[in-house]
Amino acid sequence: MNRQVNTFAFFSRVTKTALFGSLMLFGCATQEAANTPPPATTTVASASPAAPAAPAPITALPHEEAILLAARDLFNKAQLPAGKTYQVVIDPLVDGSTGYRSIATASMEKRVVSLVKSDFPQYEIKPFNSALVHNLPLIMVGTFTPINLQGKADGEKDAYRVCFALADLKTGKIVSKGFARSQTAGVDPTPLPYFNDVPFWVQDKVIEGYVKTCQGSKAGDPIHPAYIDTVVAATTIDEAMQAYDKKNYKDALALFNAVLRNPAGDQPRVHAGLYMVNQKLGKRQAAMQEFDKIVRYGLTGNRLAMRFNFNPGGSAFASDGNPYQQWLKGLAGQAAKLPACLEVAGHADRGGSEQINERLSLQRAEFVKQQIVMERKELAKRVTAQGYGSRQTLIGTGKSDASDALDRRIEFKPLAC
Repeated sequence: MNRQVNTFAFFSRVTKTALFGSLMLFGCATQEAANTPPPATTTVASASPAAPAAPAPITALPHEEAILLAARDLFNKAQLPAGKTYQVVIDPLVDGSTGYRSIATASMEKRVVSLVKSDFPQYEIKPFNSALVHNLPLIMVGTFTPINLQGKADGEKDAYRVCFALADLKTGKIVSKGFARSQTAGVDPTPLPYFNDVPFWVQDKVIEGYVKTCQGSKAGDPIHPAYIDTVVAATTIDEAMQAYDKKNYKDALALFNAVLRNPAGDQPRVHAGLYMVNQKLGKRQAAMQEFDKIVRYGLTGNRLAMRFNFNPGGSAFASDGNPYQQWLKGLAGQAAKLPACLEVAGHADRGGSEQINERLSLQRAEFVKQQIVMERKELAKRVTAQGYGSRQTLIGTGKSDASDALDRRIEFKPLAC
C-alpha cells in the first residue's frame, strides 16, 4: 500500500506540471460538426431568395461497424511522433449518461483490443494497473451513450453515440478522438454485476471527469483534472469491481478498503462497493455506515437516487431481499439533519403510456414519503412527493429491464422550505 501512495504522489507531481491553462469543453456533437466540411453554395438567378436546404438526415451504423469506425478514427488520427511504439492502457468504457459499465461496453473494449492487435502494431495494449499507469503510458477512455437521432432531449433513445479519446499521461493532453453513431440492434446494455446491484446513484465528480475527458474535449486539450488526479486510484477500484463481479467478496472488500488509504480513493463508487460487499458478507452494521456516507454525499450534492424495486404496476416494495426499511431509516435520519426541505421524486421508464407512468411514479413517491415520515415524524411538513413519469429519463431506451432500471428511480432533492 505504501508503494501505491508513493505512486500516487509521483503521478500527481507529473500531472500537475502537465495540466495548466484553462480547460475549454466541447461536446461530442461539436467535435463531429467541426470535422464536417461546409456545404457547397449555389447561386440562383431569381428575385426570390432560395429556400434553405433540408438538413441531411442523421444516420447510425450497424453496431460492429460503428465501433470499428470510431476506433480506427482514434488510432489513425493520433497526434504522436511516428516510428515509435506506444503502450496503451484502457480505463474501462462506461455509459455516458450513468457512468455504468455494461455487457455492451465490455464487449466494445474487447473489440477495440482485437483491432489494435491486428491493424495497429505501433500500439501495445497493456493491463490497466497502477504499475503501468506509473510509467505514464497512453490511456484510452470511452463512452457509449443512448441518444435520439432527431436530437430530441426527451425523445426515445433510438441509437448510441460512441466516443473514444486517447490521452498521453506524460503530457496530460488529449492526442486523438474517435466518434460514431451505433444502431441498437445487437447491443446488450445490461449492467455488469457491480452496477446491476448498486442501489443508489449520485453525481460523481470523478465519473463526470472521465466522461468530459471523452465527450467534452478535442485533440490538444488537457485531460480533465477531476479524472487525471484519480487515475491511479481507478486501477485499484477496477480490480475491486472485477473481484465483486466474480463474487470474490472478501477480495473485493480488501481492495475497496485499500484504495481508501489513497486520498483520491474517497469516492462514491468505493463507498457503494463497501456497502454491497459488507452486505454480501453479512456485516450489516458496516454496510449501513457506508450507506449513510453515500446518502450524505448525495444529499449535500443535491442529487441522490435510490433503486427501490416495486411490485409490477404497484407502489409497494417487492419481496426481493433488499433491506428497504433499513434504507428508509437511514434516509430519514440523514434528511432530518438537512437545513432544508426534501422532495421525493418518482420516475418511470418509457415503457407504457405517459399518463399511467405519471400516476404510478407519483404513487410510488408518495409511498416512500410516507415511509420516511413514519421513521421521523418531524419531517411531515418538510417532505413532499412528486411524480415525473418518464419526462426525466437517464437512459430512455424503454426496455423496461435491468438496463434502464435507473429510469424507475426514486430521487431525493433538497429544496428551500
